[in-house]
Amino acid sequence: MVDALDLGAVAGEQADPLLFATVSGAHLYGFPSRDSDVDLRGAHLLPVADLVGFREPDETRSRMWFRDGVEMDLVTHDLRKFARLLLRSNGYVLEQLLSPLVAATSDAHAELVALAPAVLTRHHAHHYRGFARTQWRLFEKTGELKPLLYTFRVLLTGIRLMRAGDVVAHLPTLADEVAEAPAYLPDLVAAKREAEHGSAGVDHARVAADVERLGAVLDAAQADSALPGAHTAYDALHDLVVRVRLERPER
Repeated sequence: MVDALDLGAVAGEQADPLLFATVSGAHLYGFPSRDSDVDLRGAHLLPVADLVGFREPDETRSRMWFRDGVEMDLVTHDLRKFARLLLRSNGYVLEQLLSPLVAATSDAHAELVALAPAVLTRHHAHHYRGFARTQWRLFEKTGELKPLLYTFRVLLTGIRLMRAGDVVAHLPTLADEVAEAPAYLPDLVAAKREAEHGSAGVDHARVAADVERLGAVLDAAQADSALPGAHTAYDALHDLVVRVRLERPER
């Protein structure tokens, strides 16, 4: 589905220049269904005039529309806000930045990617732990497969990050490479392809035990991680935001 869309054209349709846009959501995570929408995430650049006056700028832009019969969901943050989110151990924006599914890019995007290792800390485990709890509660409420897959995905991403120091959001890859991943995950991924909001149809006690076990694995991986306790990217990100903003052509 993603390959058939002209995602690059989306960049030229936005009010402010896009520094980058990547595909996130189920397509990035490796379990899109036939009716999945396409989630585009990234960063745009506001003009200086929008930031120096009395009025608070709208730093986040959101747009939903249909393109060639596919629902598109684009959310971007101004570069300053995006950089601040990176410094808050936000794994969600980090995954967007490092997504291999790139719809639009720029030199600033490449610089942000190069700075990503300096953002990584052991505290990213808190993001993945909290995200897993939220998705698990949603699964218990709805019984749907999607939040269950999200639960496993974020736990395994967090474990992989704590151990290897890299960001992998693709669940099939994680299922192959993280030794503690449940053997039935490929079957759940295959089932998800058939329906976006289908019932999980799993043994609740079994998956609950595996989620609890992976939570303990994440705790241990965080305790043993070689990642630092604090990021070192503040000054470099500040300089990048200032330089790119001042280089922005006037409207």
